[in-house]
Amino acid sequence: MTTVKQEGKDKIIFVTKEDHATPSSAELVEEDPDDPYEERGLILPNGEINWNCPCLGGMASGPCGTEFKEAFSCFHYSKEEVKGSECLDQFRAMQECMQLYPELYPQEEDKVSEENASHAEQTSEEATAVDSKSTSDPVQDSSGTQASSLES
Repeated sequence: MTTVKQEGKDKIIFVTKEDHATPSSAELVEEDPDDPYEERGLILPNGEINWNCPCLGGMASGPCGTEFKEAFSCFHYSKEEVKGSECLDQFRAMQECMQLYPELYPQEEDKVSEENASHAEQTSEEATAVDSKSTSDPVQDSSGTQASSLES
């Protein structure tokens, strides 16, 4: 016999071997391919672009969403031999828009220079710490006499 126990927000269901011996009577609902709330990939079954796909990282809804959609659509529907070669103007407009919002769309060289600056600052702090330790700490020789850690 099946028993149910509620513990806070959790529901614990205990079943017996007999409960598992009978076939399930649960009915599976077939997925609706037109359900707008169903998670899909980037390209919907009808070939259209799924602007709600999390894989776009919100690019379609940001301040440059219109420019992004125009450039991405142009590329997606491109029939040219070099795919997207006719989309340069749309991608240029998207890039110009993104440059207006550097805090939302950092340029690759901005990321690299920030990383380099952070690394240089950390290295400088470590070097300063080592220098101050070596110049301020006296060194004792084996006889217990203090000697300067700096050599002239």
